[in-house]
Amino acid sequence: MLEVAANSAASAFAAEEGGAGRVELCASLDEGGVTPSHGTVVLAREGLTIPLFVLIRPRAGDFVYDDHEIEAMLDDIAHCRALGCDGVVVGALTPDGRVDRDACGRFLDEAQGMGLTFHRAFDLVDDQAEALETLIGMGFDRVLTSGGMPGAVAGAGRIARLVTQAAARISVMPGAGIAPENIAALRDVTGAREFHASAKRRLPSAMRRTPADALGMGAGETRTDVDTVRALVAALNGEGP
Repeated sequence: MLEVAANSAASAFAAEEGGAGRVELCASLDEGGVTPSHGTVVLAREGLTIPLFVLIRPRAGDFVYDDHEIEAMLDDIAHCRALGCDGVVVGALTPDGRVDRDACGRFLDEAQGMGLTFHRAFDLVDDQAEALETLIGMGFDRVLTSGGMPGAVAGAGRIARLVTQAAARISVMPGAGIAPENIAALRDVTGAREFHASAKRRLPSAMRRTPADALGMGAGETRTDVDTVRALVAALNGEGP
């Protein structure tokens, strides 16, 4: 199954059109993703028929959060639950690189009845094997990981070990750098059953006059590409080149 990281409602709809099985909705994908706006979540929830998970991340940067940030994240989770979202994507770490049990426990309590994914904060933990057992014990449904490497291809060996360790108690979902050309091989090497990709491309600017180039504001948006999603799904189904 392919999950697509969608940075807008338009990207979410493109993901579904291309055959994705689930959307992870976020904003600021180039910074690793943060929580999308209320209007974006509402529009995506109303327009999608596939499951919608929402990234709960108050800012870019590390995953050590203070009390104010945790309160904001709890409010965002409650907001997503009230809107009928299928799940949320969360994560928090301690300064020494362990899963923040206290913060994540509060996230789990707030998200009762929703699916729970632990995001790529997992790739910054000190001990992934230990962290995986922590997430299993807490009740997470899946963990997104590149195996602690810049991309899932480079981390495939470690991902495979995590899949074996998980033994179907939690889904280990490879992500980062996944493309139609490598997704089938990653499936075969890792034994994973769910995969995460953005399938994005840069669109040309719709502006006729773009003097903003010098200001860094003239480029077109980045959006999920329907054809790339289709190619990823085809490759997973053994229909690729």
